[in-house]
Amino acid sequence: MGKIIAVVNQKGGVGKTTTTVNLTSALGEMGKRCLLVDIDPQGNATSGLGVDKRKIELSVYEVLIGTAEPPKAVQATAYQQVDILPSGIRLAGAEIEMVELERRESRLKAALAALREQYDYLFIDCPPSLGLLTLNALCAADTLLVPIQCEYYALEGLSQLMATVRQVKRLYNPSVELEGVLLTMYDSRLNLTQQVVDEVKKFFPRKVFAASIPRSVRLSEAPSFGKPINYYDHASRGAAAYEALARELCGMKPLRT
Repeated sequence: MGKIIAVVNQKGGVGKTTTTVNLTSALGEMGKRCLLVDIDPQGNATSGLGVDKRKIELSVYEVLIGTAEPPKAVQATAYQQVDILPSGIRLAGAEIEMVELERRESRLKAALAALREQYDYLFIDCPPSLGLLTLNALCAADTLLVPIQCEYYALEGLSQLMATVRQVKRLYNPSVELEGVLLTMYDSRLNLTQQVVDEVKKFFPRKVFAASIPRSVRLSEAPSFGKPINYYDHASRGAAAYEALARELCGMKPLRT
């Protein structure tokens, strides 16, 4: 049965979508069967895997409101062992529509129950908010992966996120745990970076991934080509970083530094 990991942080611009797309692809390249579940109305993870969100007939929106069966909305991608449950602009109104639905907080969990047997990993790309869509991800997930950028105010808002997680554990999903914290936009040359790393490790003791994601022009360029970094530039530092993260997630030693 596949492991469901929500990539979550209500702060925008921390590398959630970049991480979801590239970690999914790195695991797929390692032979793991992966599903990316895009619940961000912006649909950047969808386009990041080369899927034209303007041409999607069935998406996660139809699945959440109950007008489509989950397997029918899943699409194959051009990338090894990676499928996607895509998002599009229709999802923008889903939170309002879902308020009137029964068990509105667990509709994604029910949808993924029909899919998880087919995959090793299911990654949920969350929107930058703590609304009903993110609540659905927290209720569906086995674990949470929290990207944090190595910049000033890195921990801003995280106390609110962790308070929400504690409430979800108490009310809806007692088994959800923190998979780990991922440091993004890492630059070892900056004193600020080490200060942020020390602060994050105090806030999340023993939960910070050894792998970190560097600042990288190639990582920034890849989404505009609809490609994960390991397909856009396999020799880049960004590709090596996500490969290391994928291996760490699987309990394997990194192949390259």
